Amino acid sequence: MAAARTQSPLWGQIALLIVIIAVCVFPFYWMVTTSLKTHVVALEAPPVWIFEPTLANYREALFEDGVLRTLINSLVIAICTTGLALVLGVPAAFALARFEFRGKKDLWFWFITNRMVSPIVLALPFFLIARNLGLLDKHVTLILIYLTFNLPIVIWIVTDQFRGIPYDLDEAARLEGASQFRIMRSICLPLAMPGVAVSAIFSFIFSWNELMFGLILTRTDAKTAPAMAVSFMEGYNLPYGKIMATSTLIVIPVLIFALLASKQLVRGLTMGAVK
Repeated sequence: MAAARTQSPLWGQIALLIVIIAVCVFPFYWMVTTSLKTHVVALEAPPVWIFEPTLANYREALFEDGVLRTLINSLVIAICTTGLALVLGVPAAFALARFEFRGKKDLWFWFITNRMVSPIVLALPFFLIARNLGLLDKHVTLILIYLTFNLPIVIWIVTDQFRGIPYDLDEAARLEGASQFRIMRSICLPLAMPGVAVSAIFSFIFSWNELMFGLILTRTDAKTAPAMAVSFMEGYNLPYGKIMATSTLIVIPVLIFALLASKQLVRGLTMGAVK
């Protein structure tokens, strides 16, 4: 009887896990299968589950509608933003974690609240500034704007990682004649790499997926992939196949990046959970 009672909750947990996985995976399944359907098949009701797949939507989206160019734009913007956020954010996080100086609490509060500001509030001011400076439809405009939102993420996460590193290591290295920069680079940074990896993943995903600023501040040259996907939704004849094909192409790099950094992601998110 005890074995039966133990086995019953186990099967219940497995069933619940299967339901959760199905709910999470089904939208991706629907997106990918729709991208492989012709326009006629995609509009059929009830939905067609068995069909002959076609890559026509991908071919048209990539080479005829210019989605390939927007994917390259998104990749360049996301990589540059993430790199700048790490280059600027990691030293700032080290300073906030290791030094005491006047205005430190105010500076920390400013970094945190800067990330909490709703982007829609800043959309019009950013647009007016970019227009007056002649920076509309420029890659650098999106990079700088995304940096304002990604930099607080990096500082927030990495500062907490640096704070978890014992000060005794700094003092021992200082006795050996190591400079403060050497201590950060050779001792603290390797120990804080899980947090750096997590912040890099978050920064890349935000920059890659961001839609609003990409839609408002770009036209053709710097248009991002999410903005391109939305541009298909015009008029009454929606090309569902091309929209889903573009969406699939947008998701693939994020999945690859997350899989490559999954080990560091799990370590960074769980560090400090168990002492």
